[in-house]
Amino acid sequence: MVDLRDGEWLDDNRANWDERVPVHLARGFYDQGPLRAGGTVLDPIVAREIAGLYPEGLDGLRVLHLQCHFGSDTLSLAQLGASVVGIDFSRPAVQEARRMAAELDLPTSACFIEANIYDARHILPEPESFDLVFTMWGTIGWLPDVAEWARIIAWFLKPGGVLYFADGHPAAFVFDGDGGPGRMPEFTFPYASTEPDVLDDPGDYADPDAVLEYGRTWEWCIRSRRCTRLSVTPASPSTRCASTSRCRSPCSRCWWETTRGCGRGRTARGCRCRTRWSRADPASEPTSRFGCTGAP
Repeated sequence: MVDLRDGEWLDDNRANWDERVPVHLARGFYDQGPLRAGGTVLDPIVAREIAGLYPEGLDGLRVLHLQCHFGSDTLSLAQLGASVVGIDFSRPAVQEARRMAAELDLPTSACFIEANIYDARHILPEPESFDLVFTMWGTIGWLPDVAEWARIIAWFLKPGGVLYFADGHPAAFVFDGDGGPGRMPEFTFPYASTEPDVLDDPGDYADPDAVLEYGRTWEWCIRSRRCTRLSVTPASPSTRCASTSRCRSPCSRCWWETTRGCGRGRTARGCRCRTRWSRADPASEPTSRFGCTGAP
């Protein structure tokens, strides 16, 4: 049984994400220009769906963003009028998020907390206090206990609140290498397993030239049906779950410029949970809310 608050998995993953922060800030992958101009950096899928959930805007809403990295999307929600709290386990990421909030003059509407997500209820003891819990692209695969994740979300949501969850479909993460027909990826990893994949990969999805010192990570592949069911079950009957899943395989070299977030992981040149789809064609991927698409 995995200790959710301590252990090798947490130390390795935190060291990896601590090291990614300066790498990500040095590259154009995370363009902060739109934030500095008063706009947002939400990708087209998420921006469209948030607008659909809240057609009258986010003014007056309280939002909790779990696993927020250095807060670009959190600050985007603040720019749209929400009062936001971002939680991440990486100290350099939280420090950068706070710095950016101050630069944007959002110190009262954007707060950032350094914490392991499994400690969130202790660090932020505010049950049933958020209208929206928000988590997206590349989050669920880093968590060893998705049931506890769902219970934490339910604890924070107000009655009638909304969980917005977007991530890649696990069916995209079972492939690796280029040993298949036509140099396509071949099936390598189980579709669902209770055991983590412990990977040694010094690469980074935002900088193909990066070589990380702390490249060892622990990641879990979780069936989307289980994830969606758990997201709804612990919550009150009036709580809604808006869930979006994406599956695109294989992730080939020619997609690099149009597919944001190739992690150089399981598929050839890698499309992992971190995948973020092209801003050039927001309608290119089908959208499904209130339930994941594709394989269970």
